[in-house]
Amino acid sequence: MSNINLLLEKLDVCPFEQLDKYTNEGKKVIGCAPVYAPEELVYAAGMIPMGIWGAEGEVTSAKEYFPAFYAAPILRLMDLGLEGKLDKMSGMIIGGLSDGLKGLSQNWKRAVKNVPCLYIGYGQNRKIKAGIDYNEKQYIKLKKQLEEIAGCEIEDSKVEEAIVLYNRHRKAMQEFNQLASTHLNTITPTFRARVMSSAYFFDKAEHLAIVEEINNTLKSTPEEKFEGKKIVTTGILANSPDIMKILEEFKLGIVDDNVNHESGQFDYLVDEATDNPVRALAKWISDIEGSALLYDPSKLRGQIVIDKVKEHKADGVLYLMTKFSESDEFDYPIIRDELNEAGIMNILVEVDQQMTNFEQAKTALQTFADMI
Repeated sequence: MSNINLLLEKLDVCPFEQLDKYTNEGKKVIGCAPVYAPEELVYAAGMIPMGIWGAEGEVTSAKEYFPAFYAAPILRLMDLGLEGKLDKMSGMIIGGLSDGLKGLSQNWKRAVKNVPCLYIGYGQNRKIKAGIDYNEKQYIKLKKQLEEIAGCEIEDSKVEEAIVLYNRHRKAMQEFNQLASTHLNTITPTFRARVMSSAYFFDKAEHLAIVEEINNTLKSTPEEKFEGKKIVTTGILANSPDIMKILEEFKLGIVDDNVNHESGQFDYLVDEATDNPVRALAKWISDIEGSALLYDPSKLRGQIVIDKVKEHKADGVLYLMTKFSESDEFDYPIIRDELNEAGIMNILVEVDQQMTNFEQAKTALQTFADMI
């Protein structure tokens, strides 16, 4: 087995096994629901932040608290809480960046007794001073809650150290994203998704060390000639194992993405040159562009996707829409029209963590591969 495969194998982890690992080591773990949780505050308290974006499988217990037409990541996350699979966590950060997430926070408080809900009531108008001020206050409130759980004060110096570590990780992920685009035979969609997803389940320092090794290995090997088609993906969540296998079957390689779960975690850095690190984290939220879950009156997401296509000379765009996500559904017609106007081939594939039959998606992607 090659060195790159050994490194990628290290990242093939189960989040529940990671939860057991860290709690068995005596560390407290704080869950982070989608999206943009200020993980640095958790890390600065000496605890492990762990992003949980639902799980593949049928919705069960959550049906008692939500209607059927809710996005599956929210429903499946609620299932995990109700089933006790997250009981070893010391808290769950839930940010109110969508109506669905707001509903999740209230139902979680009501029904999941063993894992306290740490709610962030974000100010949506995030770029103006009042919005940054408000979000900073929300983080200060969260910081106090985390201090109570950790049993210690979170010093600004520790937050600054965490920001430096997380920025270093973001830069490593940016480099991986670029290197993956020139090694599409090695970094298949499945392996790419594994690197992206595993970042949520590891201590950031541990994940950083592995990603840096992967990057060094890729840099030491020649760029690969890829015989398939190059695509850019966009959406909220894009790590369905079955969808990734279909992309590989039809030789569709991912050269870049505009996906909340993927590049959304590393495209923007937190300001390190500040004497107020908590405010810097609130400012980070205001800096992010092109997100389906952040207030964006200028609708920049489409142009960001177009720019990524041009940068990588991609052949098309795959819009992976999370079923019943109003945020994603509202964006799609705008982005589709912009892509069409720019002459960029694109296709919509609806994804759902409850999916068991992928024949329709397979047919659509085969047709797309043939067309481009």
